[in-house]
Amino acid sequence: MKLKYPLVLASNSPRRQSILRELGIEFIIRTIDIPEVFPPWLPVDEIPGFIARRKAEAFDAFDPSMMILTADTIVTSSGKILGKPKDDAEASEMLLNLSGKPHKVYTGVCLRIKENFHTITDCTEVFFKKLSKKEIEYYIHHYMPLDKAGAYGIQEWIGMIGIKKIRGSYVNVVGLPVSKVYDLFKELDLIEL
Repeated sequence: MKLKYPLVLASNSPRRQSILRELGIEFIIRTIDIPEVFPPWLPVDEIPGFIARRKAEAFDAFDPSMMILTADTIVTSSGKILGKPKDDAEASEMLLNLSGKPHKVYTGVCLRIKENFHTITDCTEVFFKKLSKKEIEYYIHHYMPLDKAGAYGIQEWIGMIGIKKIRGSYVNVVGLPVSKVYDLFKELDLIEL
């Protein structure tokens, strides 16, 4: 599968890169760090799309013959947004909060083509079983939860042993709602099969 224009993936996430590679899409990686802030009045389901668009807007000087794909993921539990933990203690607190109850994972994606921005968001509900403190400590000390919203990766050990079920897209929780991205490429007539 080929896209009609070269694609820039503006993400250092190895998970997002792997998903696009598995889809058969060629891309290059370029990133610009921006603060992941949003207006406090913004509804939760609009936050990741808002941040993804800000990331795309940060590319002021770029080759207009290329497309830019950005993404952002947040986790919400009991009305609270769980971003990336700042340290092991906060990661442990987040995982204890998620233990034994459902939470939602939202990923927003923005595709920039010249000065046109196309934003989509997907939501997946995830159900964790009750996790012991030892399981949480094991995960934190053997994996790297500090670079993940909600302090976990569904594709890692804790996802394998701790998640009872999900409602929605698995790859959305990994970090990129690839089915919706593919549909956007089709809708904009960007795919050559």
